[in-house]
Amino acid sequence: MEEIIFYDTLRQGLWIAVEISTPILLVALVVGLVIGLFQALTSVQEMTLTFVPKLAAILAMFCVSMGFMTETLTGFFTERLVPLIIGG
Repeated sequence: MEEIIFYDTLRQGLWIAVEISTPILLVALVVGLVIGLFQALTSVQEMTLTFVPKLAAILAMFCVSMGFMTETLTGFFTERLVPLIIGG
């Protein structure tokens, strides 16, 4: 395998990882900011107040975006990796 094909495939794989992780990370960021603002306004500093809602939001977003993640990974595998494995 030529180096340019290897690096191009690696670049595409890393970009797909960024695309797949973006929705979940954005939800975690927004929920963390909202909860942090709530804690600052109410002076409640409870660790479970930050952890449980953020975990629930991440799980909900994972369930919502699971189809997109599966389609993206399957497409990358079938369109890019399988032809390289076969040798075409």
